[in-house]
Amino acid sequence: MMKIGELAQKTDLTTSKIRFYERIGLLTTVDRRSNGYRAYPPQAVLLLGLITTAQRAGFTLDEIRTLLPSDLQHWDHDALMNALTRKIADIEALQARLTQSKAHLLRLVEDIQARPEDMDCAANAHRVLTNVLTGPSDNLDITPDDVRLLDRTDRRQSVSRGRSKKAVPP
Repeated sequence: MMKIGELAQKTDLTTSKIRFYERIGLLTTVDRRSNGYRAYPPQAVLLLGLITTAQRAGFTLDEIRTLLPSDLQHWDHDALMNALTRKIADIEALQARLTQSKAHLLRLVEDIQARPEDMDCAANAHRVLTNVLTGPSDNLDITPDDVRLLDRTDRRQSVSRGRSKKAVPP
């Protein structure tokens, strides 16, 4: 048995994250000592690793809760395989939509950069917006579920990169 600090060190999770997983019922292998300290079995390291890996793969905490067996010895093979297959399909659909979005943005950049030399920025913006609004509309629906599938670190990096770039006047 180990204390929460040792478990946090072994899993690279904060103690507050471990307590959160316990509070929402994902981490149930906790003994409370008479002095109020939590004691965790070695199995808790594996369980927290599974939770972290599943979150990185895009599973929600509710999805993880339904998939994790209570003792890690009795997995529902069919449910696990179905959930993994569905998640792969979700990721493939997201990849297709992101590819389409990227292509749309690349076309937009090309259109903006194709500004005639005698045209000012405002007129160019009007020209580009007119082309966008009157051109064929692509289905660029990115849903909240799609965003959830992206790793949180990737989302932070893409937002940070977007903020750090300075706008260059055309």
